[in-house]
Amino acid sequence: MLGRALTSTAWGMVADRFGRKPVIVFGIFSSFLFNILFGLSVRYWMAISTRFLIGSMNGLLGPIRAYAIEVCRPEHHAIALTLVSTAWATGLTIGPTIGGYLAQPAEKYPKLFPSNSLFRRFPYFLPCLCISGFCFIALISCIWLPETLHNHKTIKEEGQASECLIPHFSDPEELIKHNITSTNKKNLLKNWPLMSSIILFCIVSFDDMAYTEIFSLWAESDRKYGGLSFTSEDVGQVLAILGASIMVYQTFLYPSIVRVMGPISTSRVASSLSIVLLFAYAPITHLSRPWSSIAVNVVSVLKNNFVISIVTSCLILQNNSVSQDQRATANGLATTLMSSFKAIAPAGAGIVFSWAQKRQHTFFFPGDQMVFFLLAIIELVVFVWTFKPFLAVPEQFPST
Repeated sequence: MLGRALTSTAWGMVADRFGRKPVIVFGIFSSFLFNILFGLSVRYWMAISTRFLIGSMNGLLGPIRAYAIEVCRPEHHAIALTLVSTAWATGLTIGPTIGGYLAQPAEKYPKLFPSNSLFRRFPYFLPCLCISGFCFIALISCIWLPETLHNHKTIKEEGQASECLIPHFSDPEELIKHNITSTNKKNLLKNWPLMSSIILFCIVSFDDMAYTEIFSLWAESDRKYGGLSFTSEDVGQVLAILGASIMVYQTFLYPSIVRVMGPISTSRVASSLSIVLLFAYAPITHLSRPWSSIAVNVVSVLKNNFVISIVTSCLILQNNSVSQDQRATANGLATTLMSSFKAIAPAGAGIVFSWAQKRQHTFFFPGDQMVFFLLAIIELVVFVWTFKPFLAVPEQFPST
């Protein structure tokens, strides 16, 4: 996260200057290389360094969001960005499975991996090698990846020393829009429709990361402390079901919802329902098995799909708040700020959870009830931010 926060804006600027494809290819290659080196680490500093380099050298996230917008017609922007989120959900499902089954293979599968093999000395090399294999396949597929940053032709007018760059547009309305925005292009930090949607994005990301940290701690803590006494396998099963639900929801349901309601109204409804849902977590501890497991899976699926609805809506607003030649930089800036918020959230959530554990018998929101109450307060801030004057609406969308 630290590496990504430090370099995402710079990678976005590179993508706006030289194209999306070079940054995408280099990002995949860096993941391919440094994941292998991470698996071969024999010292703690080596592991930390390679993880930092994976984040700092992989500027993929901002340009890929810009690419998703540019490769589709405007009416398909929602499904394009949901595919980016669905890719994350796929990783959330497949990634832990790869790590769980392939880590320490010499101990789990001694017949296949003898004690004197490379995988005995480097017990976490096999899952890293598998991830690099995925990266290699993606790297090969980039051969057929078209560049979406418009090619420019230089027009030299007689008697003028300056050159005018004119992009090729197939849609006349897009050309008119480009001419208008290019004459009064703003500094990104002064573009309030962009910055207000980035702030909303950061608040939601902070809430999501804090919730993720708290959920695992709460689910595995003992019932006498207000938890569920789940095992790590139980939590893993919840996360697997969650990842599968996000893939289904993002692919088949969200595009239709945002097409009818728009990204702003979708965010308002999702944040308001999340506030209500967070108050349902604490009573689950009073249920016995298997009802507690069923209830946790239901509320977890709903909560995370509400969050992913707001996140994807923010991405739509961000990408429609800037012109194409600033889009990757804007997404890089959003990634930088979001990564900073996500880096703070786990530590803050852990401190709050430890504090809540010590107030089991207080009158006002005892124990873990206080934790979910504070998460609901953050969701309330998200809900309020979706209204004017906080959230400025790009011209493409109505303000309601």
